[in-house]
Amino acid sequence: MKYFKALVFLLIVFLIFMPSSSGNSSLANVARIDLKGMIIQSDSFLEELSKLENNPNIKGVLLVIDSPGGTIPPSVEISEAVKRIRSKKPIVVYAQGSMASGSYLAGVWADRIIANKGALVGSIGVILNGVDVSELAEKLGIKTQILKAGIYKEAGTFMRPWNKQEEEMLKGLIKEQYEMFVSEVVAARNLEITKEGDFAQGRVFSASNALKLGLVDSIGSIYEAQKILFELGKIQNPIWLQKSEMEMYLEKIIGENIALGIQEGIYNISLGWLKGY
Repeated sequence: MKYFKALVFLLIVFLIFMPSSSGNSSLANVARIDLKGMIIQSDSFLEELSKLENNPNIKGVLLVIDSPGGTIPPSVEISEAVKRIRSKKPIVVYAQGSMASGSYLAGVWADRIIANKGALVGSIGVILNGVDVSELAEKLGIKTQILKAGIYKEAGTFMRPWNKQEEEMLKGLIKEQYEMFVSEVVAARNLEITKEGDFAQGRVFSASNALKLGLVDSIGSIYEAQKILFELGKIQNPIWLQKSEMEMYLEKIIGENIALGIQEGIYNISLGWLKGY
């Protein structure tokens, strides 16, 4: 691991001081950004969105989504960032694979949502997962010792069954998050609240059914998504913002390391409880 960290450090230093190989950076007028995989944290992604938002040369943004969702706070943060971009320049979402749950919320405020005909869209709902390992702990001779102040401080514990009071509190929390999610979708997509039963029960829809429900604007390829973006941004001679080969390579190796870390983290918290979209 120490050799990997040293390699990453050297690559970062090299990246900082190397001349940019993307000669079109100053001429670029359109950009693509990808949201892929589980949404666990959003800091680096938000930073990239902010750069595109505040770059006066960029006249339109293509957001390509292939994500099953993730945790609530980063999904909300990305959704708000998309809304800010929309207030300044066109942003089009292309649902390449999955645009479900938190990733649907993340892209819902785009000017247009175009779905690949094989895409899965929706899963508008909230889930709280928990386990009870009290019987296993008893067999292993493990006993807990807890000091707490506040009757709900232990809500969600995996060391005993939740009591009725805790269940009701957690249900209320989930209901509040669910209502927020649905209200965002209704407002962004201009849907009738009476249709809630159709689109907001946690179901995943095919692209064609998502179109019927108003969750996407059209079905097509990434080529159609690009064409719509060019029309909205009045971009006649599109020049895509490119990353240097070194930047892409650095992102790849760092991304692989992060993926390993996430796998370890999921294993470590698998006995806990998580709330997410």
